[in-house]
Amino acid sequence: MYCLFPSASLCGIASMSFEQGHGLQTSSKLVLGAQEADSFRNFKSPSELQQAHALLIKTRTSLRVLPLLRVASVCALTPSFSYAQQIFHHVEQREISMWNHCLRNFVESDSPWDAILLFHQMRRHNVFPDCFTCSFVLNACVKLLDVFHGRIVHAFVVKLGLQFNLVLQNAIVHLYACCGQMNDAALLFDKMPQRDVVTWNTMITQLMKKGDTESAYKMFVEMPERNLRSWTAMISGFAQCGKPKQAVDLFMKMEEVGLKPNEVTLVAVLAACADLGALDLGIRIHSYSDNRGFEGNIQICNTLIDMYIKCGSLKAAYDIFRGMKKRTVISWSAMIQGLAIHGKGNEALELFPEMIRSGMTPNEVTFVGILTACSHMGLISEGRAFFASMTRDYGIIPCIEHYGCMVDLLSRSGLLQEAYEFIKQMPIKPNAAVWGAILGGCKVHKNVEMAEVAMSHLQELDPKNDGYYIVLANIYSEAKRWDDAAKMRKFMRNSGLMKTLGCSSITVKGTVHEFVAGDESHPQSVEIYKMWNQLQVHMRLKGYQPNTSVVLLDMEEKEKEKLLSRHSEKLALAFSLINTQHGETIRIFKNLRICEDCHAAFKLISEIMRRKIVVRDRNRFHCFEDGSCSCMDYW
Repeated sequence: MYCLFPSASLCGIASMSFEQGHGLQTSSKLVLGAQEADSFRNFKSPSELQQAHALLIKTRTSLRVLPLLRVASVCALTPSFSYAQQIFHHVEQREISMWNHCLRNFVESDSPWDAILLFHQMRRHNVFPDCFTCSFVLNACVKLLDVFHGRIVHAFVVKLGLQFNLVLQNAIVHLYACCGQMNDAALLFDKMPQRDVVTWNTMITQLMKKGDTESAYKMFVEMPERNLRSWTAMISGFAQCGKPKQAVDLFMKMEEVGLKPNEVTLVAVLAACADLGALDLGIRIHSYSDNRGFEGNIQICNTLIDMYIKCGSLKAAYDIFRGMKKRTVISWSAMIQGLAIHGKGNEALELFPEMIRSGMTPNEVTFVGILTACSHMGLISEGRAFFASMTRDYGIIPCIEHYGCMVDLLSRSGLLQEAYEFIKQMPIKPNAAVWGAILGGCKVHKNVEMAEVAMSHLQELDPKNDGYYIVLANIYSEAKRWDDAAKMRKFMRNSGLMKTLGCSSITVKGTVHEFVAGDESHPQSVEIYKMWNQLQVHMRLKGYQPNTSVVLLDMEEKEKEKLLSRHSEKLALAFSLINTQHGETIRIFKNLRICEDCHAAFKLISEIMRRKIVVRDRNRFHCFEDGSCSCMDYW
């Protein structure tokens, strides 16, 4: 006898065998009422299922009326697993399909671990898995990054003779790759007798996520067939790995083969345009996006805002922001940050209360933008108030970026001792960016002693960063401590550290032109230097005198003036004046901070040539127009 119902109230029914209670042929059946019907459809536990079962026996109703998927789900992870098995067997239902349905539900739920537990139940009760079973459990392992159980399933796949099932092979490759076992993934990939585009895409995507762009691109080239996902994986990977030029070049090739980008592709290439400053391409993609009906896509809008901000077109970014019907915290934070780095600190701070009134809660990134605005405008009291407000009003614990902003704010303002005390009281260990901020303040305010303190920490935290050594050498030079400056440069040479050359780029008619300091390799070099000499004549008439103090080398004044005239941003500006139309905005991107002499010269040139000049340097944007700069000479 199989006792199904241990409860005392059901003892009489429980004494019947499973088959006796549910013979396929019954002499008579009772009709179930509506309430009784609900009782066997809505059970939520094995005990309630047993009560429903008892009701069916009592009324001599066929067991087939039970909702079998519910039977499986309530018994899957309980000791009643075998009870469910008997029900499936009695109604001649292929039980593996029931358990597979449960597996899929578990994988798609917030608890994919239940799928692995169910798989163990199935093996314990000798349920023979099929290809769907293995696929669902592998998906659970991917979600959990559980390579241990994934290997067990892989072994079952081989044992069951399913190793030639391409879907399963792809799932196993995906599992190993996602779990960081790229050697195992590559070994399986190489041994696969058959591959499809999914196989190749899986390997390429995961190689890109690991930062192995070279191997990913090699695979991409070797692919027998590519789809949009293949191209998008490569473009996204290059953009995320800091190779925006390769991302843009690949996008161009994708267009050449006739593939139309989707939303994911557009977001990736727009991010690359932002890093490159490729405004013309960004504008074209914006137009394409609108024509495809993507103007309401929040992610694309947010990326467009970021792209326009980083390409120096603040108004275009602001127009998109204002045109969005729905904004996220990313939208608000990006716009606040954009206004801050473009010298619109007051506008950035005005946007914050508007954000709060809209019902949006700020996050950590929002406050980085707010504190950046305060730092670039020298708003000390406002910065202190916002820093305190983070935790007090919004429960946000400051992270290293927020502390860095505060140190930068205090250092720029000349409060170097207060900045130093602030660092000492930080609850987290200061990083190189924090000490670098105070070192930058020391250069502005010519504080040698504090600079040496900052450098002692930077040598431990970031010993290979040549920029810090250059700054300290420059501080020594400005203080006329030539021997110390020479020692610092000698130390750099002995350590194999090379000074990063100033490099500026400008895009004219879709082509990017790059210049380094003293560059004479450009085909238009003669015209460029001629143009600069002409500009100097006009500038001197307005009182310009080269600021040779920024050339921190012990040499003759004329040699210093010659070095100044060959700064990369000046060459880029002269080139653009030759090759662009009058009235066209000039946008220059520099890898280092713009020097004081270039800054003064650009202000005068914007007035003389009646041109708007936008320079993005390492720290911020400078918008020169009518003889003034958006930074108000505070940078």
